[in-house]
Amino acid sequence: MPAPSLPASISAPVPLRRSPALRMGLSIAAAISLYGVSFGALSAAAGMSLWQTVALSALLFSGASQFAFIGILASGGTGVAALGAATLLSGRNTIYAVQMKALLNPRGFRRLAAAQVTIDESAAVAMSAPDPVEQRRGFWGAGIACYLFWNLATVLGALLGDVIAEPEALGLDGAVVAAFLGLLWPRLKSLDAWALAVLAALVTTITMPLLAPGIPVLAAAVVAVVWGLVFKQARA
Repeated sequence: MPAPSLPASISAPVPLRRSPALRMGLSIAAAISLYGVSFGALSAAAGMSLWQTVALSALLFSGASQFAFIGILASGGTGVAALGAATLLSGRNTIYAVQMKALLNPRGFRRLAAAQVTIDESAAVAMSAPDPVEQRRGFWGAGIACYLFWNLATVLGALLGDVIAEPEALGLDGAVVAAFLGLLWPRLKSLDAWALAVLAALVTTITMPLLAPGIPVLAAAVVAVVWGLVFKQARA
């Protein structure tokens, strides 16, 4: 008896070794590892110990939030301001988590693991995949690979930061700006997005000479939240 064929509307899953979503996830993980090296070196330069740096990457695991945290501490800001900025920046992961819950519906231990690896990259790969199988492969492939590569790169960067007398001489201090621009640029696809980016930059520039380090970042984040709420109500 011949094997039953799949309905025309359902295609057979691509073999794992040829999965486009998995390949994309691994490629992205390799690329962001460069940010991990920069973060480790900058964290060491900011005065954090190796274990503090490793713990921040392993537990927080949110690149922009980590750069904000050490950037504020390095500029003389308080721990409260650094934690507040990092928390606000990582708040977007809550939105991703809601989307991933609806898309993948992980259960048991997988739900906890999914919460840890839900970041910009894993969510983007999953949502861009064409079918449920590729969505799961993309999410888990990107999430796990990014987590491993990021943490290994953090250790490498922290060790290099300890032996380099002046890390800023390598231009690693520009990695903070590069990381934020790298996260921001792909999202500037509409006039609203550009307007918000300009407004947030203007608020930060104006408040930097007037407020303590870290507070301008919080002010810009509040502006972004208010902007989103206003436009959401206007479109409803």
